[in-house]
Amino acid sequence: MKNEPLVSIIIPTYNSEKTLAKCLESIKNQSYKNIEIIIVDKFSEDRTIEIARKYDVKIVQSDVEMSEARNIGFRNTSKSSKYILFIDSDMELTRDVIKKCVEIAEKDDRIGGIIIPEISVGNNFIAKIRRFERSFYENTEIEAARFFRKELVKKVGGYDKDVIFYEDHTLPQKIERLGFNVRKRINAKILHHEENLSLIKYLKKKYYYGRTALKYKENYREYANKQISLVYRFSLFSKNRRFYSKPLLALGVVILKLLEYFAAGLGFLVGKWKK
Repeated sequence: MKNEPLVSIIIPTYNSEKTLAKCLESIKNQSYKNIEIIIVDKFSEDRTIEIARKYDVKIVQSDVEMSEARNIGFRNTSKSSKYILFIDSDMELTRDVIKKCVEIAEKDDRIGGIIIPEISVGNNFIAKIRRFERSFYENTEIEAARFFRKELVKKVGGYDKDVIFYEDHTLPQKIERLGFNVRKRINAKILHHEENLSLIKYLKKKYYYGRTALKYKENYREYANKQISLVYRFSLFSKNRRFYSKPLLALGVVILKLLEYFAAGLGFLVGKWKK
């Protein structure tokens, strides 16, 4: 382990008691062992902190949005760490995620960010729709890197703290502008637990995100035009014959995307009016 570079894992939390233990266990069971974990908690009112303290983690508390929470986590990493992995508290890493990322990054200094494929898991219908939907985004602008070289994160100033809409994409795009590759992918996956995701909760989130859509589009136009385009999304589905192989899920995707864009659109109009 002495020869393995240190990987810092940043996890923002807020009332995450239902998923945090599974997330931390998956990190503990990684085949790659030289890891540190920094949790940035938004003053949770449940057992989140109690659960976190059962593991070897550093805990920081701050009442900030997701992007700034990640930046705070980054600023609390060890000086010796070389790589940063940003994940959410409802994510579970399959065993070789970090090992695969480090192996690829160590072989090529021009790799600035690595994409880890995500699979939505859960038995409710929304989770099944989300899993089906995500399967069409491989190698598109919809995916975003989560694993980065620490020196590059520092150089570009981390995530854009003023953006909530597509906040995952602000950091990799800033690094890409420096000329680094942020589109490399591994085959090990992240399991994104969406068992507790209700339609109302999901649409409220999209409305909230939509309020900073204008700022995102203005500052990150390279990807934003495609990411925001409903036509582009539907073209990814309609051009793939596999989409029609599961008509019920396909219909669910179409309806969910229309509702999502309606909610985000309302948020966008509110954000534009307030500006």
